[in-house]
Amino acid sequence: MRPSLLNPLFAPITTLPGIGTKLAPLYERLCGERVVDLLWHLPSGVVDRRFNPKVAEAPSGKVATLVVQVEAHFPSSSSKRPYRVRCSDETGFLHLVFFHGREDWLRRQLPEGEWRVVSGVIEHFNNEIQMTHPDHMVPVAEQASVMTVEPVYPLTAGLSARMVAKTVRAALDRTPDLPEWQDAAWLARQQGPNWRQALEVLHRPDSERAVVEDSPARRRLAYDELLANQLALAMVRASMRKLKGRPITGDGSLRAKVMAALPWSLTGAQGRALAEIDADMAEPIRMLRLLQGDVGSGKTVVALLAALSAVESGAQAALMAPTEILARQHLATIEPLAAAAGIRVGLLTGRDKGKAREATLAALAAGDIQIMIGTHALFQEEVAFRDLALAIIDEQHRFGVHQRLELAAKGQAVDVLVMTATPIPRTLLLTAYGDMDGSRLDEKPPGRQPVDTRVLPLARMDDVIGGVARAVKGGARVYWVCPLVEESENSDLAAAEDRHRHLTQLFGAKDGNGRVGLVHGKMKGPARDKVMAAFAEGELDILVATTVIEVGSTCRKPPSW
Repeated sequence: MRPSLLNPLFAPITTLPGIGTKLAPLYERLCGERVVDLLWHLPSGVVDRRFNPKVAEAPSGKVATLVVQVEAHFPSSSSKRPYRVRCSDETGFLHLVFFHGREDWLRRQLPEGEWRVVSGVIEHFNNEIQMTHPDHMVPVAEQASVMTVEPVYPLTAGLSARMVAKTVRAALDRTPDLPEWQDAAWLARQQGPNWRQALEVLHRPDSERAVVEDSPARRRLAYDELLANQLALAMVRASMRKLKGRPITGDGSLRAKVMAALPWSLTGAQGRALAEIDADMAEPIRMLRLLQGDVGSGKTVVALLAALSAVESGAQAALMAPTEILARQHLATIEPLAAAAGIRVGLLTGRDKGKAREATLAALAAGDIQIMIGTHALFQEEVAFRDLALAIIDEQHRFGVHQRLELAAKGQAVDVLVMTATPIPRTLLLTAYGDMDGSRLDEKPPGRQPVDTRVLPLARMDDVIGGVARAVKGGARVYWVCPLVEESENSDLAAAEDRHRHLTQLFGAKDGNGRVGLVHGKMKGPARDKVMAAFAEGELDILVATTVIEVGSTCRKPPSW
């Protein structure tokens, strides 16, 4: 139960003044849906508005707060020319410049003959001093409210700096003083602020030093976050240890058949990881283990052999992948090996419809399919296993904890194995994945080609294209992946389409070679499969793609770039 003292912090953001149904989604996209999320939305810098020179002394390029008298308005007769307001003090003249300014609003804000406080960046242009779109224009009585150190927050489209700052202040005003929870001796050694003071310093800074990354206030909040994270993980881990599992042990008969069908022997790392997984599955508590290994280190084979233990014990296993392409890639790898052991493997994706889907679901519920491979479609309510004992989740960072739990809920006391190709040092594994045990594949099967990784700036794009041309000329094939750079599938797709168009112009008609394909998540399944098959068969030399291809996509001759 959450202490009632925290209720104001966990209230919806719509309880703050001025946040209605129109603005709420923008704030939720920016930082979150609760009041406390605004407190964690920390400034990225400050604007110091305390510099208060006379007009003639205001240097170009510096933020200044000036007290001036409004002399005259000069509306623009053309939309291409700015609206100008002439102001002055005893030392000289200043022009306030507004593009697309509304005359009625500007005259209300800046009445002729009145004194006003204006704050913004000073510019010297054509021997005149000017300020374009002042950040503040207030009566002289409000000068003190302007001449402060303003925090600068990250923004999103539709929210202005002033709106976000005002909302954060409202959140801060309703923040209660909480009892100190850190160790008193540690706090005394740090000589830093308490939690409430740290928030005050960051959201109402008195200098730029207050908000820099190594400031005492930021260090305090960072320590709070790390400690809270570790305590939460410890609680989750303790809870997991209390959950009853069931011992899963196989007789090795199916595993032996698959091992005989493999064209190579397991590496030492694969053997060690498999032994760790077997030991976990044999215990009467639920397994939650992370299998980490680079691309090509053999995670899929280890996962298959672990699944066979579940099948040998009379149960079923499921392997979930984040994309249909990767799920089908797993099927292509696993199905021939499973066939050698007489094991039926199924595939379930969002593409499967009608009678074929119904037949697959019926076979799964009856236990005729012993290993089911799929995407998010495995979560659906109508998907039922006869006896799911092991859930394997590939590219686990693409799934949330709740999705992992949803799949595990398809059976009784299900063991969970999650896999990732992201290199995770042991210290980070313990810190960020403290609820999991970890196994690492630090060897690769013999015959794997070495990886040559290079990083080049965008300015050297011609060098990259030259390298692609040399690779294609030498008979190799090339992936050109346009990764997601912001949370927008449309921008991801646009980048891939632009690159495909550019490369097609360069390579598309050169002696019949240099053929360029494109795959992305919005393509129909059959069309995407056709392009991938053409690349795998060598009919295409360059494949431009969004991250939909994942790391499991292959071609017959490995690409060089």
